[in-house]
Amino acid sequence: MATLDSLSLFTGLGLSEHKARETLKNTALSAQLREAATQAQQTLGSTIDKATGTLLYGLASRLRDPRRLSFLVSYIANRKIHTEIQLSAALEYVRSHPLDPINTMDFEQECGVGVMVTPEQIEEAVEAAINRHRSKLLVERYHFNMGLLMGEARAALKWADGKMIKHEVDMQVLHLLGPKTETDLEKKPKVAKVRPEETAGRSAKDVVENGEAVGQTLSLMEQLRGEALKFHKPGENYKTPGYVTTPHTMDLLKQHLEITGGQVRTRFPPEPNGILHIGHAKAINFNFGYAKANNGVCFLRFDDTNPEKEEAKFFTAICDMVAWLGYTPYKVTYASDYFDQLYAWAVELIHRGQAYVCHQRGEELKGHNPLPSPWRDRPTEESLLLFEAMRKGKFAEGEATLRMKLIMEDGKMDPVAYRVKYTPHHRTGDTWCIYPTYDYTHCLCDSIEHITHSLCTKEFQARRSSYFWLCNALDVYCPVQWEYGRLNLHYAVVSKRKILQLVAAGAVRDWDDPRLFTLTALRRRGFPPEAINNFCARVGVTVAQTTMEPHLLEACVRDVLNDTAPRAMAVLESLQVVITNFPAAKSLDIQVPNFPADETKGFHQVPFGPIVFIERTDFKEEPEPGYKRLAWGQPVGLRHTGYIIELQHVVKGPSGCVESLEVTCRRADAGEKPKAFIHWVSQPLKCEIRLYERLFQHKNPEDPAEVPGGFLSDLNPASLQVVEAALVDCSVALAKPFDKFQFERLGYFSVDPDSYQGQLVFNRTVTLKEDPGKV
Repeated sequence: MATLDSLSLFTGLGLSEHKARETLKNTALSAQLREAATQAQQTLGSTIDKATGTLLYGLASRLRDPRRLSFLVSYIANRKIHTEIQLSAALEYVRSHPLDPINTMDFEQECGVGVMVTPEQIEEAVEAAINRHRSKLLVERYHFNMGLLMGEARAALKWADGKMIKHEVDMQVLHLLGPKTETDLEKKPKVAKVRPEETAGRSAKDVVENGEAVGQTLSLMEQLRGEALKFHKPGENYKTPGYVTTPHTMDLLKQHLEITGGQVRTRFPPEPNGILHIGHAKAINFNFGYAKANNGVCFLRFDDTNPEKEEAKFFTAICDMVAWLGYTPYKVTYASDYFDQLYAWAVELIHRGQAYVCHQRGEELKGHNPLPSPWRDRPTEESLLLFEAMRKGKFAEGEATLRMKLIMEDGKMDPVAYRVKYTPHHRTGDTWCIYPTYDYTHCLCDSIEHITHSLCTKEFQARRSSYFWLCNALDVYCPVQWEYGRLNLHYAVVSKRKILQLVAAGAVRDWDDPRLFTLTALRRRGFPPEAINNFCARVGVTVAQTTMEPHLLEACVRDVLNDTAPRAMAVLESLQVVITNFPAAKSLDIQVPNFPADETKGFHQVPFGPIVFIERTDFKEEPEPGYKRLAWGQPVGLRHTGYIIELQHVVKGPSGCVESLEVTCRRADAGEKPKAFIHWVSQPLKCEIRLYERLFQHKNPEDPAEVPGGFLSDLNPASLQVVEAALVDCSVALAKPFDKFQFERLGYFSVDPDSYQGQLVFNRTVTLKEDPGKV
């Protein structure tokens, strides 16, 4: 009889008879569902409608803590929780707040209780999503990924009903595109499948194959919002796989949330002993971008624990590069800010029997599976006295270290926490003669600053166990370390040591030589920061290490400069042209659009006189088949002038070299259209132009198998060509360092800081398009 009553009860909730019978076979589920339905009926005082019944079944089948059943049933029965999205949020909330009591105000806010989403709001959100992708939608039509539109609308209206969003997307897309055609009904060509491990840790639709980014690129912010779905929420560190909890964890997390207010906190922690490079750009984008995408903050923290390697110029350059990429740190901090606290914790670690003073030399600690220290079990009081002696300078460098008692993931035993160094520190002077190591400092600084997500490159994965161990050994707040893959480029070296070797060998001028891939070098060459950020977004937040082709970065540069670099005309190897029938008594002023494709961006004025200069390659006495520029019987147009010139006489020097040309001109609309229009300059500025190519000849100059003689033997002798007497039109006369231009038909150029009044120097940033001859 009881079974029949339960069957009737369950089918009354909207379950089919088959599903109701299957539910009855699960004793725990059926008991919880029976209890939920009974309580709901008492609240409602009437039969339960199907929508409420579906939510009650979802609650009973997914709730792991029966103590929360009554609390959640009351919200469902009173229709405060009336959607699947709200129920999922409620279940997640109670799972992540196992301690009584629940803060109802916080619970209701997290679960969208009381939030009403109107049809008008859904219509507006869908319309906004469609407008963002309108051009691509019109091209791809019904092959476009409509899930992207739904996802963006859902992101804007978290508590909206999914079915209503889908219906609105369908309606608006139909209104925009009309009914499906036969082409729309054809299957989209299949894309080669990618193994899950190749895209792990990414939310971008890009796939990187052999250094090539293919497919649709999401913006960095879109990717990072995707990552937010995988990363823990602030205060929910314990949900991360591998996170180590202690009896103190929940109390420490509670205190952490009281301090941060649930804010996402990241940090970018460079060591100030060198210049940042392209790989750091990914780290900057990831750390600052993740915080920004989640309304959080990011610290710029200098890991200044190696005083002998640190210089003031590196601190300044790092701050400059972070700002150049468009990011503002929440605070600029230093590991040295916390030296007193770190020392106090080291003493506490010894007191707890988790650290000891060791006298093994550095060479004894290297290699795999070194023997345990003979001083590992020395008495606590003895280690305390010896550590104080280290602090007071009673040991020589290398004579004593403080080591932590743990075995790391890579098998390294008892990593060093403190070592003796007598080099004065740039901030603390000679206050300290012992300095903490990365393994000791990093996690504790993260703890002090209440970092929520400690984002590190993959090589630090072996340090994750020591990261958790040390925070827990001291009973302090423990953040979560997440690892991602490094970004490298072919045809490059980024190691500080190797760049110093290049400088010493005279292969490059300094850290900012435009042939390098340091950020200062890329800025000097003229790479816009937006292009570097776009490149990082295109690469994506991969877990695996990624080595990209430089031309992909250059493509991002062209995309930005095409819209931002005004046009000018320049001639690298000039040939004088005299117009014998120039149509005016003096020079004409020609209006040239800054951006020919968009004349609303303005014009600049250049003189056009009877003597002009063209590229020497734009003339041939004996042209090969297919040659379209100036030759006998083959006139050409001069860009922007409205005039066509025709060759009349070639003036040669004693050696037979062409020195100048004499031509006549006519209006472009007064006859047949020429085969080509060429650029030119008149009354130009004489400038120096530096043309850059790859610094190395092989993809992997550091690979002994590819370059047996070492990277210094792989230098490209043609990596820099200097044109000392290039001619540029006078519209650039007032240009300042880092101003950027497109020299028509030649490429994109940036003013170098070597420029001075009356002598501009330009660096070629990139050519107008990728050289098909490059491998």
